[in-house]
Amino acid sequence: MITVDKQDGITLKVSHAMASTKKSTVDLYFFIPGELGLSADVLKESEFYYESLVQKRAYYSDKTLLPLVHSRLAKRGRLSSTQYRVSLSLFAYQYVIALDKAISQLNENNKESVTIDEVDEVINLALDILKKLRRGIPYEESLKRYYANIDNYLSWYTGQRLMSLVAHMPREGEYKSIKESLLAIVEKEAAHRKLNNYNSESVRDDVTRLSNKMRLLRRLIEHPVVLQEKTQSLGKNMKRMVKGSATGFVMVFVTITAILARDYWGEITVSFIVLMSFVYALREIFKDDLRDVMWRWLRKGRPKWRKLYLDPTTKKAVGQKLEWLDYKSLEKLPDRIKLIRKKRVVQREENILHYRSAVEMSTSKFMSGYEETRESLLVSMRPLMRLMDKGSNKVYTLNNGQVSRESVEKRHLINLIAKENNHDGNPKYYRWKIVLNRSKIVAVEQIEVDDISHPFSSVKE
Repeated sequence: MITVDKQDGITLKVSHAMASTKKSTVDLYFFIPGELGLSADVLKESEFYYESLVQKRAYYSDKTLLPLVHSRLAKRGRLSSTQYRVSLSLFAYQYVIALDKAISQLNENNKESVTIDEVDEVINLALDILKKLRRGIPYEESLKRYYANIDNYLSWYTGQRLMSLVAHMPREGEYKSIKESLLAIVEKEAAHRKLNNYNSESVRDDVTRLSNKMRLLRRLIEHPVVLQEKTQSLGKNMKRMVKGSATGFVMVFVTITAILARDYWGEITVSFIVLMSFVYALREIFKDDLRDVMWRWLRKGRPKWRKLYLDPTTKKAVGQKLEWLDYKSLEKLPDRIKLIRKKRVVQREENILHYRSAVEMSTSKFMSGYEETRESLLVSMRPLMRLMDKGSNKVYTLNNGQVSRESVEKRHLINLIAKENNHDGNPKYYRWKIVLNRSKIVAVEQIEVDDISHPFSSVKE
């Protein structure tokens, strides 16, 4: 399943939990308004890839209590310390992701007023998960220190997210009772950290030191869970061959021209020098163009990057991913994507940026107990925001016989269509509307994709 949310003001977070199948292919089609003028001349694919895409793939389990089972096995000496650390880190990592998602949904609902029942549900789930974690404190001293670091961070981060909910709530409705419930939990977690002496008094009193310590603890959590990756740009040797071939072909033409000219004039004359100067000028003009044409022809449809995934504990390769990133025209899109987007005049003017990834994982090399991975793809919208015009539109309104002029910010709508193929049946399609202004992502709205597979069963994917 693919989900799209706001990571922060200018970043989209595209999450994909890879199913138990070993292979998965994801296509993302960004339909960008033509008035922004985005093209390969304005923003090259490689620039967008390296500057705007940040990726992270981690172990994932839909069996949320499995890490707790592992911790109890470790407590009884039936599980190695390495497996215990991975299990506990995975549990903490997935708790943080779930808490972030729950709080983000509540913050979005704040615009329509959140009820105390919705907040209580999140509080009860969070406290229940923390309670289950704290039942399984290990006996071994080294594992106990690892557990303390995890518990310290989760306690602090829970308080931070709950306080962020209070800060974003409108001061009306059930605000007072909700605020009291949330702050009571925050104070309880602070007392828990102080009782266990997780942080020294000097750290507790210094916000900067406390924040930096928690940042290090977050890295401690992610280290055994997040897969290490090595990125390789493909086609380097082919590019050298294309450059050499283009240069050689042009030099053959120049040499033949020089021989024919020498035979024609018989000796070096002014005309011969002028002709050769003209030929060498043409060589400089067309050499790069010929190289670019050959390069595009040979690389057409081929992946541009390869990522190799390594287990952070064993350092063994556990999978790889091939990646494509290209500008597309509407006519060259798959028929199903065109049907979902629908053909209208405004769509014909859109610029389409297509990102594709093909992942293949060796689940047999995963840490024991885990068969899935989850990828987070962070897409920065800053390059698109830079292309937007400054200022605002002026709109006139009529109210009770009075005409007034109002300033309305300029917004642009980007459509995102995703295709997920786990190679276990029919692919799944998703669609979102992303509203941007010049400074932030205003809204992300998922649109239901009509079931058009039956009447168009003969349409090629």
